[in-house]
Amino acid sequence: MTIQEIMERTGLKDYSLAKAYINDAIHLIQSTSADTVKVSYSNITVASDGDDNQYDLPADLISLKSLSVKDTQDSKYKKVKRLVNSPTVAEDTSPST
Repeated sequence: MTIQEIMERTGLKDYSLAKAYINDAIHLIQSTSADTVKVSYSNITVASDGDDNQYDLPADLISLKSLSVKDTQDSKYKKVKRLVNSPTVAEDTSPST
């Protein structure tokens, strides 16, 4: 359906007003629709490359909402807090393989 058809059906004469109404409706739909959230658990005791800070993530992952780590002392999951500031990055001096 085109904007012209919508204008004819609703009786609107102003193209800009019709376009603004359509944009508002689209934004309303986007803000009220729920995101598809998938909960996934992975055992990451051993990293895929042997490094302790790089782990395989699912290929369909778009973003992480939260990250929890199981505390072995009390067997509860604890959330890992997000960084507020950018991390300090130092030059990697490890020998390349």
